[in-house]
Amino acid sequence: MKKQGSRRSDEGSEKAVRGLVTQPQGTGSWTPPAADGEVRIPVEEGVELRGLLQVPPGAAGVVVMVRGHGSSRRGVTDLEVARLLQNEGLATLAVDLLTAAEEEACRERDLRFNLGLFGGRLAGVARWLRRAPRTSALRIGYFGAYTGAAAALAAAAMRPEAVDAVVCRGGRLAQPGATLARVRAPTMLIVGAEDTSAQEPHRRTYAAMTAEKRLEVIPGATHRFEEPGTLTQMVDLACLWFLQHLGAPRWDSLPAPRAAGS
Repeated sequence: MKKQGSRRSDEGSEKAVRGLVTQPQGTGSWTPPAADGEVRIPVEEGVELRGLLQVPPGAAGVVVMVRGHGSSRRGVTDLEVARLLQNEGLATLAVDLLTAAEEEACRERDLRFNLGLFGGRLAGVARWLRRAPRTSALRIGYFGAYTGAAAALAAAAMRPEAVDAVVCRGGRLAQPGATLARVRAPTMLIVGAEDTSAQEPHRRTYAAMTAEKRLEVIPGATHRFEEPGTLTQMVDLACLWFLQHLGAPRWDSLPAPRAAGS
């Protein structure tokens, strides 16, 4: 792992990104945005999605945080993940892919796993980001969790030109091989070593993808990365991937993977 202009081999390839990437305090250092960041995003006729957008000064890119049904853009874990990404100079947009009315209707209509709907809406979110003044110059990443992980892959296959990097953590990754072959964005898959039901689906997804790809297995982690230290480790890996592929000049390589996809 190298920092632009200097080598840091003495610090080891496994060192966490936080603190190495963040600028020092003083002029030009990142400070939390003052605005709350609530936005409404038109994605199709008559449909507006709710989102929480935070753009630190000099952002290296914008990461769309995509979650599954029933998760809120203001969930405790999502807010913590967004904060950690912002600390490293990445803008974040946590977005709900269903409207409030659709969330209520989920009991009557099975919208929870409608990946075609989610993928189309996520592509619409990317279109809005490319037009919005605060994010129009930023490259876009998708960060999917649970059902949102499959939605991120569906959107990346549906509109491959709209996204520059993808990270999926856990979740439902079942996608046809032909769909996965259409994904062009560099993609990282992260799964917990103790999430036994997800191990094989992640490896099948990894094998079917033809884009630049990486599979990381986090020791001791289960489905939600709730074990001590596992959430931070997961975010560190995701952050490095996004910084590398969204055009940030800080890093030009990742450390060797701890777990291969074979």
